[in-house]
Amino acid sequence: MELIEIKNIFEREKVGKEVYFRGWVYRRRIIGNKIFLVVRDANGIVQVVIKDPKLVEKIQPIQIEGSLAVKGIVHEDKRAPGGYEVEAKEIEVFDYGKPFPLRGREEPDTIQKYRHLWIRSRWFSATQKIKHSLLKNLREWYVKDGWFEVFPPILVGNACEETTTLFEVKYFDQKAYLSQSAQLYLEALIFSLGKVFSLTPSFRAEKSRTRRHLHEYWHFEIEAAWYTMEDLMKVTEESLKYAIGKTIEERKDEFEIIKEKTGRNIEELKAIIEKPWRVITYKQAIDILKSKGMNIDHGSDLGADEERVLTLQFDTPVFVIEYPRKLKAFYMFDKDENVVKNFDLLAPEGYGEIVGGSEREWRLDILEKKIKEWNLDKLKVKIGDEEISAYEWYLDLRRFGSVPHSGMGLGVERLLMWVCKLEHIRDALPFPRLREGWLYP
Repeated sequence: MELIEIKNIFEREKVGKEVYFRGWVYRRRIIGNKIFLVVRDANGIVQVVIKDPKLVEKIQPIQIEGSLAVKGIVHEDKRAPGGYEVEAKEIEVFDYGKPFPLRGREEPDTIQKYRHLWIRSRWFSATQKIKHSLLKNLREWYVKDGWFEVFPPILVGNACEETTTLFEVKYFDQKAYLSQSAQLYLEALIFSLGKVFSLTPSFRAEKSRTRRHLHEYWHFEIEAAWYTMEDLMKVTEESLKYAIGKTIEERKDEFEIIKEKTGRNIEELKAIIEKPWRVITYKQAIDILKSKGMNIDHGSDLGADEERVLTLQFDTPVFVIEYPRKLKAFYMFDKDENVVKNFDLLAPEGYGEIVGGSEREWRLDILEKKIKEWNLDKLKVKIGDEEISAYEWYLDLRRFGSVPHSGMGLGVERLLMWVCKLEHIRDALPFPRLREGWLYP
């Protein structure tokens, strides 16, 4: 008999017919001389009623997450999940299982210990399917718009951001680092491909312990020749609106599942992507924060608390542009001696930064000065017997046919955190890397 997925049971033409499917026990109840199981697979749940005394005896020992195959007749039943149930005629048990150690509402330490089991929850499964669709749809937008996906390295010889947040590793007899960003390599690729994007893991060794910080996260990055900051903001807004809008259509069932836990309403998201997104300057942001009683001065960076207060003033994401030069990375284009041509895109509802982007410094003489100013000229690599600056290759990009260009980086888990209204970023991926013990498993 043909094996089907559980989601395909919920069709009127299946009523009165026999179906065959496999899955895991999600819920279990004994009522009188019957056993009711809710069985799940990767794409749905269905109620199974077991009436045959021999089958009841066979199934009695099965535990939550025990695995089985069921052959039975489909009936309509409004009391069952989805309005249908299967009356079992044959059951094959693969594994009865042991008593499951998780019951729901566990503390973070318990979840950390049993992370490999916690990720079986329907709620977590729903967030990962939403994440899958967001990335698929982002890729789709960029490919349609003429961008090329590329594949930069993860082991690198230089810093893209602050050297203090590098994870150092041994590369044979040399020092190497885990990549903070693919940006510098994407810049090299625009000279042959024009517009490029990549999806890679990025690593930051900063000591932050907030609800939105990870030490390893997935980074969707783009870089384009000839693009200005305004061009970059336009494609960032258009691509995210497309990806979120299409994901809402594709994942309505999953949004219903997470709504029970997080309160995310897709109508809220639809309203957000139908409006133009706001643009304010860094100076305007500081003025708004001061008016809300925040103790912050011009020249101070915006932290999680400041971004939260700021985003609560808007009903859409907001681009904050033109930060002080001293707060941002060496590669950003200087608008003047005090300000760079950059933006941070802050998600509403208190979620804060999800995207950072800028025009890149494409003038050789200015970039050389900034590398020295940031003390990055001290980073060296060995090529054969010769020791050279780790940024020599990056300066070559400016020596040989440099052009104005821009790029941005999107934190995938931060995007998902906002879209799903998650309380903590650790719930945005299966095995988060946080401080103190979060290397298990």
